[in-house]
Amino acid sequence: MAPDRLFAPTTRREMLLRSGMGMGSLALSSLLAENGLLASEKANPTGGRVSINPLAPKAPPSPARAKRVVHLFMNGGPSHVDTFDPKPLLDRHHGKPVPSNLPTERKTGAAMRSPFQFRKYGQSGIEVSELFHRTAGMIDDICVIRSMHADVPNHEPSLMLMNCGEARQARPCLGSWVMYGLGTENQNLPGFIVMCPGGYPIAESQNWQSAFLPGIFQGTYLDSNHTDIQKLIAHIRNAKFSAQAQRAQLDLLAELNRRHLDRRSGEAELETRIQSFELAYRMQSDAVDAFDISREPESIREMYGKGVHARQLLITRRLLERGVRFVQLWHGEGQPWDHHDDLEQGHRNLAQQCDQPIAAFLFDLKQRGMLDDTLVIWGGEFGRTPTVELPTPGSNQGKQNGRDHNHYGFTMWLAGGGVKGGYVHGATDDVGFQAVDKKVHVHDLHATILHLLGFNHEKFTYRYAGRDFRFTDVHGTVVKDILA
Repeated sequence: MAPDRLFAPTTRREMLLRSGMGMGSLALSSLLAENGLLASEKANPTGGRVSINPLAPKAPPSPARAKRVVHLFMNGGPSHVDTFDPKPLLDRHHGKPVPSNLPTERKTGAAMRSPFQFRKYGQSGIEVSELFHRTAGMIDDICVIRSMHADVPNHEPSLMLMNCGEARQARPCLGSWVMYGLGTENQNLPGFIVMCPGGYPIAESQNWQSAFLPGIFQGTYLDSNHTDIQKLIAHIRNAKFSAQAQRAQLDLLAELNRRHLDRRSGEAELETRIQSFELAYRMQSDAVDAFDISREPESIREMYGKGVHARQLLITRRLLERGVRFVQLWHGEGQPWDHHDDLEQGHRNLAQQCDQPIAAFLFDLKQRGMLDDTLVIWGGEFGRTPTVELPTPGSNQGKQNGRDHNHYGFTMWLAGGGVKGGYVHGATDDVGFQAVDKKVHVHDLHATILHLLGFNHEKFTYRYAGRDFRFTDVHGTVVKDILA
């Protein structure tokens, strides 16, 4: 078609001819795309050809133990020595100086014992704080990594490192990489969903960005404070037009966008716009059902308990059942786990909000046969010092009953998805200041997660700006000891 005819009016005869001849092709292409069978010549990370539908489900290049991921992000940095890493030596040295040559973010004082009691749980006998006594009931399905370490003791770069594998520059997050590699099994819901109640965390949407990956792979943010589906997912319903009218409008808009894209090849934002419109239309039916926990039996709702975190975890299980690939749940926004003061009360309050729901979620997945191929990740961006934080202008209230940031050693745990349950990996020193045995860097954790999903982190790449980028950059080693 000549350029001057590109947007010329079409006669009724031409329209009927094109519509009549094209309906079968449209239906066939839609069915093929949904099943990942419609392909182009572009190579994909798993080998072979990639589907025209970037969200179509794809098989990983290697056998995978995990098919989906849930990331429970404890925002602010929970204290490992008060949750999953008991340090009896702190009791004996409470109020006394702790010898250490580690520089901290701010000057810290003497040793501070944990105000919480630890005891052994399960057949494995792993010690867990009273803060998470319900979660500890599932400890035989949990792999506790007590030797995590990161790079810096500051929130923003540590959040970026944990989520995106890079502390300084904009890079795609883990969820975006997973979507790029595996797609999603439900084309009527976002494959990567982020629930953060009350607004964005520090660094905002950078935590779930797609960066140089196509925008269709970025996380879809929901404010899970809302219970009304109309507020939880803005503009989910169109009260003015029927589904048929919306479909007709969307088809016209898609055609205009497609012509626009044909004249501007290489602009990924245009393709993302087209895909986003389509997904928004399809969500109108499935999203309402997926997010409505009133459809769950009362016994299940009681098992999860009350509150925002209970609701968003129950929603997460419903999303996983419907084929959503990656869900990240934030906890502690507004009142983060960043207790420079009043650690005992602050940690207790936050644990009460999420302990029962997390235990219920793990148990629910297990009883439904979903835990084996669902990888659950728990933790924050770093840990906290075993020493009390001293008064510092602008940093705390000078109460001397809290802990400072600590990236030298902290705890995270994994469950399901091919990890070894009832197992403790690595250790911090006698007081919990730094990882000393079987150390696991954040890059190592990322390499292990990708391995469980069926990817070699060194070969799973995306070409951008003349370079093949990977999630772990030039770092990372799979932690084989934690694999079941």
